[in-house]
Amino acid sequence: MDPRHVLFRAGGERFALPLDAVAEVVPPAATFARVPRTPSTVRGAMNVRGRVVAVVELAPLLGLPPTPGAAGQVLVLDRERRTLGILVDEVLGVEPVGEPDRAGEEPPVRGLAAARGAPVAVLDPGALAEAARRLFRGNGA
Repeated sequence: MDPRHVLFRAGGERFALPLDAVAEVVPPAATFARVPRTPSTVRGAMNVRGRVVAVVELAPLLGLPPTPGAAGQVLVLDRERRTLGILVDEVLGVEPVGEPDRAGEEPPVRGLAAARGAPVAVLDPGALAEAARRLFRGNGA
C-alpha cells in the first residue's frame, strides 16, 4: 500500500507531505508575533500548547501567489527537535499517495504523484524546512 500523506492546498495548487512529518494541524493565530528582519513570507510566531512556533506561508515560499482571504491552517512540522509551522490555505485530508515522478522538479518538491484521482506535488519535509530556515538567516537564527 502507498504511504499516507497529508493533502492540502496553497497558492491554488495541491500538495502533499508524508503523514509522519506532520506533528499536528492547528488553526492560525488571530495575530502572529512579528519576527524582526524577516521577509513577509515569515508570518510570525504563534503559541502552540506552550511552544513558540515560527510560521512560514507556503505559497510565497514556493514562488506562488498567496490566496487572498484564505483563513488557512498551520501544519506543524517537528523535525530534529525544531518545530516549524507551515501556513496553507486548507487541509484536504490524509490519503495514500504513490511514488512521485521526479522529472524536472526542484527541492522542496520531490515530484508529482496522483491522489484522489488528481495530480499532487509531493514535498520533501527536510528540504521544505531548510528553505524556511534560510528565511531566518538574516535574523541571526
